Amino acid sequence: MGNREDLLAAAKRLLYEKGYARTTARDIAAASGVSLAAIGYHFGSKDALMNAARIQAIGDWNDELGRALAADTDPDATPIERFEAIWAHMLELFAAHRPLWIASFELLAQLDLAAEVGRAVADAQERARLGLASLFHHLDPNLDERSAWAVGSFYLALLPGVMAQWLIDPEHAPSARDLAEGLRTITADIASGNRLDKVGPAPDVT
Repeated sequence: MGNREDLLAAAKRLLYEKGYARTTARDIAAASGVSLAAIGYHFGSKDALMNAARIQAIGDWNDELGRALAADTDPDATPIERFEAIWAHMLELFAAHRPLWIASFELLAQLDLAAEVGRAVADAQERARLGLASLFHHLDPNLDERSAWAVGSFYLALLPGVMAQWLIDPEHAPSARDLAEGLRTITADIASGNRLDKVGPAPDVT
């Protein structure tokens, strides 16, 4: 590998071992055997390098998920069955990639500090939308670009929320079956056309 690849590999390893915020440029240089100056030359900054490592790590996670789905998902599954199967695989992989999701939340706190990191994250987010739409709806050839963007945005909103629950309180975090049941309930309510004033007051959850 060249210096750029060595830096990226070291940054990704440190992302898992130390996290985004605790990894320094000197850590990366020492782990890669490459000079500090090479970080600026190849990536512009340590934060840009760590973000590139995070994006690559997410790509690894997506590849693992794709392989698992290709092997295990029933091609005749209904959409809700596919939804549940995908989430089951996502949550299985979460344990192995838990540091990645911690780093992702750490990164959000850094966005105001580096404009180039923010732009890179925004670009990655746009790709993630279409990737998630394809993952959950790959059997629907009629999904137009706008609909794919909207569907992907929905799943992109759901994904960090679920992962945050697993990071904070795994004992009470939702399972794939729980998520599927929630989706069934929401879609059934939408399909029924119930109006808010017809279904009674909201339950007291205090």
